[in-house]
Parts: sequence; C-alpha cells; structure tokens
Amino acid sequence: MTPAAVASDHAAAPPDRLSKPEMWASALALSLMALLPITEMVSRQFRLPGVPGSTVVVQHLTLWIAFIGAAIAARSNQLLALSANTFLPERMVAPVRVFVSAIGAAVAICLAWAGAQFVNAERLEAGELALGIPRWVAQAVMPAGFLAIALGIVWHAAPRWRGRLMAAIGLLAPCVLGFLPVPHTEPMLIAGILVILIAALLGLPIFATLGGIALLLFWTEGVPVAAVPVETYRLVASPVLPSIPLFTFAGFLLVEGGANQRLLRVYQALLGWMPGGLAVTTAVVCAVFTWAGSGVTILALGGLLLPMLVKARYPEKFSIGLINASGSLGLLFPPSLPVILYGIYARTPIDQLFVGGFLPGMLMVSLVSGWGVYQGTKNKVVRTKFSGREALSAAWEAKWELAIPVIVLVGLFGGFGTLVEAGAITVAYAFLVECLIYKGLSARTGYAKVAKECVTVIGGVLLIIGVAVGFTNYLVDAQLPGRLIEWTQANIHSKYEFLLLLNLALLLKGSFMDVFSAIIVVVPLITPIAASFGIEPVQLGVIFLANLELGYLTPPVGMNLSYSAYRFKKPITYVYRATWPFYLILLFGVLLITYVPWITMAPVRWFAALGN
Repeated sequence: MTPAAVASDHAAAPPDRLSKPEMWASALALSLMALLPITEMVSRQFRLPGVPGSTVVVQHLTLWIAFIGAAIAARSNQLLALSANTFLPERMVAPVRVFVSAIGAAVAICLAWAGAQFVNAERLEAGELALGIPRWVAQAVMPAGFLAIALGIVWHAAPRWRGRLMAAIGLLAPCVLGFLPVPHTEPMLIAGILVILIAALLGLPIFATLGGIALLLFWTEGVPVAAVPVETYRLVASPVLPSIPLFTFAGFLLVEGGANQRLLRVYQALLGWMPGGLAVTTAVVCAVFTWAGSGVTILALGGLLLPMLVKARYPEKFSIGLINASGSLGLLFPPSLPVILYGIYARTPIDQLFVGGFLPGMLMVSLVSGWGVYQGTKNKVVRTKFSGREALSAAWEAKWELAIPVIVLVGLFGGFGTLVEAGAITVAYAFLVECLIYKGLSARTGYAKVAKECVTVIGGVLLIIGVAVGFTNYLVDAQLPGRLIEWTQANIHSKYEFLLLLNLALLLKGSFMDVFSAIIVVVPLITPIAASFGIEPVQLGVIFLANLELGYLTPPVGMNLSYSAYRFKKPITYVYRATWPFYLILLFGVLLITYVPWITMAPVRWFAALGN
C-alpha cells in the first residue's frame, strides 16, 4: 500500500486557503473526542452526572473525523492506493492518471449519491442523536465527504483544466448507471469489476477499489446502493472504534514532540555496548512506535537511524532492511490499532488479544534483534562503552515518556475505564508531556498542525474500512462463508493443513491489501472455519495479525517496502533485496506462532488465572 503522496505528483495543488480551517477543525474534533471520555470517567469515579449523550457524540465525531480526514486526503492527494505508477513509461503517466481519476471520481460520486439516499431515509424517520440533535444532521457528513473526495480526485487528475474536465466525466456515473437496462446482467458486472481492478493496478485509491466493487455487486443484485453507506455508518459509529483515532493522535503528538529521539538515546545507552547493540536498539525503538502506524515509524525514525547504523559500520543494505523489518514489529503490542480493529470485528476480547500477542510479539523482536547481533559481530561494528551516568541521564530526560506504556496498560487492564477512555487519557498525557513539559511541540500552532496530519491519515484508513465492510456484507449475504466451510470440510481434513493454507492465503493477501481492509474482508470468512477446526479465537487473531505483520514486507506492494523506497530514495527492487533476509527470519517466527499455540495461549491462561 502506497500513499498517493509517495507517488510522483504532477498535478497542481489546489489553493491552500482551506489549510487553517482544516487544522483547527481537526484539532477541535480530536480534542472533544479526548475530553468527553475523560469527563465521563471522572464523573463516574466521583459519582457525578456526566455529559448527556457523550458516548454517542464521540462515536459520531469519529464519523466526522473519518470523512473530513478523507476529504483533506483527497484535496492534498494523499488517498491510499496500491500502485504508484512507477512501472509506466513517462508518456503514459498523464493519460493513465486521468483515466484512474475518472474511475475514482465515479465511485466517489456514486457513494455520495448512495449516502444521500441513506441520509434522506434517516431524515424521514426523524431519529435523534443526543440533546435534541437530529441523527441525519450528523450523518450528512457522509454524502458531503464523498462529494468532496470526488472533487479532490478530479482536481489532482492533471495540472491543467483540460485533463481535469476529462476526469470529471466520471462525475456523471450516477446518471449513466440510471439509464442502463434492468435487470443488470452478469457480463456488465464482470466488465465493471475488470475496469476497477485494472484501475487499481494503475493507482486507483483503495477505497474506490473496494467501494466500487461493492456498489457493482449490490447494483447487479438489485439491492439499493444505500446498503454500502449503511454498513459504513454502522462500523464507523461503533462504540470502540473511536479508540483508533485517539491512540493514533497520541502517537503523532509523541513523535512530533521528539519522544523518538529521547527514547532512542535511552535504548542506545542501555544496549549500545552489546555486539549489534545499535541494531537491537533500532528494533526495540521501532516496535515501541509501531502502534502509531508502520509508515509513521519508518518516516519518523528512518532518517535518524540510517546514518547512525551506517556510521557504526553496518552495511547500508542491511540497515535499510533492518529499519524496514522493524517498522511493523510492534503490531501485536498495546495499543496496536489493528489489534483493536480485529477485536471489534471478530468479537474477540481485545484485552485477551493483547495478552496473547505479547510473547509472539517479543519473539518477532528477538528474531530481528538476533540477526542484528550476528551482523554486528560479523562486521565488527562500533560499540559504545556502557556508561551508567549516561544511562541514568537519558532515562531521567525521557522519564515522562517511559511512563506511557504503564499508563496505557493500566488504562486497558486496570478496570479504570473503557478502551476509548484509555485512548483519551493517552492523548491528554501526550499533550501534557510534549506541549507543556518538554515544550517540543507548540500548543498554539504545532498541536493543530499535528491534529490535521493525524486526521488526514485516519480519514484515509477509516474510509477504506468503511467501504470494505460494505463489500464484506455482500459476501456474507451471498453465503460465501458457509460455502467456504463446506469446501474446507470436504477437502481439508487436518487443522494443520488448514493453518498452512491460512498462512499462504494471508501472506498473499498481505502482499496487495492493507491490514485494515484485510481484517474487514477476510475475518468473517475465516473465523467460522477456524472454529470448526477447534482453533481458539485469540490464537486465530494472533496468527492473523502476525501474518499481516509479515504482509507489510511482502512484494509487490507491502506497505513498508513502499515507505522505505520513498524515505531512503532507493529503487523498490533494492528495498526488496535488502528486506529479504529479514522476511525469511520473520516467516520462521510466524510459523512458530502458528504451529505452537502455547506461545499465544499460555499468557492468556495465566492472565485469566490471576483474574480469578
């Protein structure tokens, strides 16, 4: 998965008059999302009346953040796509961009139309959100957001108005589809899906790929296309999903405030004396920050770590591979966003997933660190002399940030509040530490800027999740899970055969689909099959996420590969070769996690025993 910003962008940027309003709107929405749960938690502790309807308001703020962020991403050409068009001849880039933009605009405008139908139906029902606010008012951000996305895609189709007008033809899609014959035929469906898949290979945003296919499937069956935004609304406005933007915002605040450099100094002081100590430090620091986003880790730490590794006499290729592989090492540790989303969608206790993922996560970090120690010994890299004074000084300087894991874990497992409240506390603590104590981030200007960056990333991700769930809903309605169970029971007779097939399927899926979409699309298909083989839900979740962690490194479009190629200005094939040894090492770890269930389930049983 590659952000469109990573692709070469020849389109002119739109006027930036909206930048400041976007910044302050983002800051306001995220601040309210954090303050309301904290107020609710404090009120509950002191048995005071809370804010009426605060939970529902926070859920719908997530909806607004999703669509405002997606609109900002479209306006700034940062919608997530599978391809960066780097394989095309130069003369083909411009016309292909116009074609892909026309398809993307067509899907977005159809989703806007479907969203308008959904909102109108809600308006007629006259349901209320909270404090007398009609529900349809909050939901109106969906069609408005999709419309803004369509316009943003058209704007970036070309640097001149001629190309933009050609891409704008896609905005006529609802009119064209309205005149096609009914019932819609299977050849029309196949042709439409082929066009979308070709566009996806050429750079169509992921949301348009999944949303377009979902719309075509419902349209062919004669089901109202409003079914897609209905499912989007149900998921995005769920009780637990607000924790994702909250924890992400906390991660952004920490990175922008300089926490990465302070923690790097701590781990280097503690581990730098070892053979390969800097490589171990790299793996540990990247694992700490992965929960803020794998791409964020590589982009934020890569420029800092690569010169240090090369200066210490690690080969450049090894160093890039190490940073690339380490960029997803923290995927199983709290408060990993994919773990939260998996727990929501698979209906598996999130706390048990985090407990079950601890030893597998440590295994993956240890494997990468072990290879780093071997390479450090082999290349006789420079080691730093251990200094107790430096270690104490570094730990004292970073003491507030070193306390963050304790705060997160207490919030998650201490029974003081919900997952959303834990995320809100983490945001408040990160703001206090970075803006008021260290003052590495300006509370007046930097806070709003970081909020906008966070909302842009989260909007792009939640947009994909929202439309992917519509696609999944069609698969469930078509009884595909039941058919897969029947086929599996008829052809696969061993749990281990199923697990091997699952490994292969997830690695293949991870090579071209982002982790969030994969959770939404694949989980409903595999959970009933796994249950039929007696696989524990927590074990399945950890296996699933460990495989997708490796998917970040799987060609052709593993997300870490694309981010590394962009960050280090290297050909993607160079990044493939640099990452290959780490891929094999982590593949060994994934197989251990899959076929030795004790690694996952023993901590879960210990934790349950302590609770009793």
